[in-house]
Amino acid sequence: MTRVALYARYSSDSQRDASIEDQFRLCREQAAREGWSVAGTYEDAAISGASTVLRPGIQHLVRDAQRGRFDVVLAEALDRISRDQADVATLFKHLKFAGVAIVTLAEGGISELHVGLKGTMNALFLKDLALKTHRGLRGRVEKGKAGGGLCSATGC
Repeated sequence: MTRVALYARYSSDSQRDASIEDQFRLCREQAAREGWSVAGTYEDAAISGASTVLRPGIQHLVRDAQRGRFDVVLAEALDRISRDQADVATLFKHLKFAGVAIVTLAEGGISELHVGLKGTMNALFLKDLALKTHRGLRGRVEKGKAGGGLCSATGC
């Protein structure tokens, strides 16, 4: 029986903790349809997809893949795994070397083509998001409001 590892992530404190369980629920349903056995779950809560370096869940997943603990990684979408083009390519290479495939609910089986195209699109999304966030923060500052960060009871 194919052993599958489920991976879920959400990127910021403003998102719901339930997002992880929602992603796992959908992945478990897909694994059941495929007849796969869930060998483990890995998660990174409130951590950006911009890099895999500081994400303990994805790091643990890679170590377990190298130990042969599962055959497939299943996630909701490739952007849940990473939004960084180089990280997606590196992760794909490490998993492929370990004999582990990546499958997502959104894209299906991940190939080199997905890594190149989706990796680029996800990187562009992050760049666009940063520009829009900066624009919004600048607008707040120009209106005399806090531009971000934590405020104390006495002001910002």
